[in-house]
Amino acid sequence: MSPPSTDSSSVEKQRVTTTEHIPSSVDEKSPVQSDTLSVLDFAGDTELPPPPQLTPEEEKRLYRKIDLRLMPILALMYLMSFLDRGNIGNAKLQGLTSQLHLVGNQYNIALTMYFVPYCLFECPANLVLKKFRPSRWLPGITIVWGTIMTLMGLVKNYPQLVGVRVCLGVAEAGLFPGVVYYLTLWYPRAMLQFRVGVFFGAATLAGAFSGLLAFAISFMSGTRGLLGWSWIFIIEGMATVVVGFIAIFVLVDFPATAKFLTPEEKAYVIWKKKYDNSSVGEEERFALRHMWSAFLDWQVWLHILIYMSVIGPLYGISLFLPSIIETFGHSTTISQLLTVPPYIFATITLFVFAIWSDAIKMRSPFVLAGLVMLLIGFVINISDAASGVKYFGTFFCVAGAYASFPGVVSWLGNNLAGQYKRGIGMAVHIGIGNFGGAIASNVFRTQDAPRYVIGHGIMLMFVGIGFISVPAAVLLYIRINRQRDRVAAEGSGPKYTDKQLRELGDRAPDFRYIL
Repeated sequence: MSPPSTDSSSVEKQRVTTTEHIPSSVDEKSPVQSDTLSVLDFAGDTELPPPPQLTPEEEKRLYRKIDLRLMPILALMYLMSFLDRGNIGNAKLQGLTSQLHLVGNQYNIALTMYFVPYCLFECPANLVLKKFRPSRWLPGITIVWGTIMTLMGLVKNYPQLVGVRVCLGVAEAGLFPGVVYYLTLWYPRAMLQFRVGVFFGAATLAGAFSGLLAFAISFMSGTRGLLGWSWIFIIEGMATVVVGFIAIFVLVDFPATAKFLTPEEKAYVIWKKKYDNSSVGEEERFALRHMWSAFLDWQVWLHILIYMSVIGPLYGISLFLPSIIETFGHSTTISQLLTVPPYIFATITLFVFAIWSDAIKMRSPFVLAGLVMLLIGFVINISDAASGVKYFGTFFCVAGAYASFPGVVSWLGNNLAGQYKRGIGMAVHIGIGNFGGAIASNVFRTQDAPRYVIGHGIMLMFVGIGFISVPAAVLLYIRINRQRDRVAAEGSGPKYTDKQLRELGDRAPDFRYIL
């Protein structure tokens, strides 16, 4: 569908309106009864000119322009986030456990305490993001957790370590769900996974950088009386603070307020996203029913299981990969360096999956492909194979988890309509799903080395949950889409006003779920 044509002599500044709501993906027989003009109002939008008609090449140039402004800083912020939450695995090899006198499962408990506030604060953080300016909220929490990470390098005992990890979880809670939700406000459904992939690809690179940085920083051990693990936290925390301050000057809020776009470009981006899901646009005003709609939606809870099936293995492998590789008989230095190649392979796989997924407008095949890779990797590592074979298996573990994760997040974001319902639903999805990470933090126990049978076995349990929940979601989506196609073709079913269709969101008869 092209934007509605307008007379060039029309008033220079007018609110964007259209009476042609039905995009090409919606059947013209859908029960839509247009009772009023749909006025485009988005995130405090001021009056804009009508959206221009763009050729595919012009549209690509516009979104490349947006990509160049948003994606580098978002990717850098998430790189620092994942680096800061996962570098404790590298710090463990540099004397953390011995100097803090950690015994038994105290290290695992410290990891777990990060996830409790992280999961609890994600939903409130997404509501705050929509209320306040993203260009201040996201950089602000980045500066806060960078400061906390720097202070982690100065802890002297186990209670202090746990306390700082709790604070880190609170501060980081708003970044990932906030950025994914933020991206859904800028990009249409078919463009989302690649952007989430670029953003999350930074986390994959963080795994590679973490090993290299830990190797380099290890030479500072003893400087000013601090061991290498302290300098890992201090240097990487200070770098995060710098990134946060840069983000204040680079990050923008919403399309309607983006100064780097022309008024016509703003209008096109807003129009494109508003009518991406529905023939009448999506609801943008907050109401308490949006919260209940998200909490009572079956797909949110089914997708939580899908999320757990990937996030459990992802955190399991990222937090313990240095320790796992060290059991292969390598020194600490070599173990740090050997964590790099699996993450490089995972980054390449992630971008292949993301580009391919957006091209065919499907998510589930790539989530399943990642689960298959996880199955292969963990079966190899739970076996009694040679260390070289097990190291080969870690490539499948890392790539399977990281490459499939953007598809998991994008899939639910694509299938929730209404800005607040999507924001709440995705926060619940990610928040509760991250308890899978809390479980993964406790299953690779020191006494189970070198095979970690319990840890790898529980990772395989997560994968099994995915092999059940992903096909279940696909079959349910197919069934609902076919029912709506049949009703549209027959012209049966109740008639709705535009306002009612917007309130229905993804339950509207003209909405089609992405598989």
